[in-house]
Amino acid sequence: MASNTVLKQKEEEVNKLAEKLKDAKVILLTDYRGINVADVTKLRTDLRGTNSEYKVIKNNIIKRALNVNGENGLDNLLEGPTAIVIGQEDYLEPSKVIYNFSKNNEFYKIKGGIIEGKVMTAEEIITLAKLPSRQELIAKLAGALLGNITKLAVALDAVKVQKEKA
Repeated sequence: MASNTVLKQKEEEVNKLAEKLKDAKVILLTDYRGINVADVTKLRTDLRGTNSEYKVIKNNIIKRALNVNGENGLDNLLEGPTAIVIGQEDYLEPSKVIYNFSKNNEFYKIKGGIIEGKVMTAEEIITLAKLPSRQELIAKLAGALLGNITKLAVALDAVKVQKEKA
């Protein structure tokens, strides 16, 4: 039987994690087998740029923290080595970082996750990660609008030149 101090430490750890998970926009569970320390360090750096964190925590603690928040949809994914990604601001950028990392590391896999309170499968997360970012969509829209404005300016200039000749 575990001592009371050990139980209190674990309970404290579960409560801290539950608090982080409650405010998170995205929670991703990944299988981290087959990656080395240098790769994990780079992944953590990339995730810090998206205001997300990457942790390896015991499955039992993750499960208990999720249960504290009333979420048990990921319980079946908490088997084997599991790392958790917690994003506080945006769900798309951390998903993209993890997806791109998994493309370059054949053993690294997305198990599933929760995005803005909705349990999602690995396939759904990958589909979202493939979408262009908000900045890319704005740039495409601006380019399309600028192209149309340019065409309008050329057409108006042509009308002006034609009127001047007449």
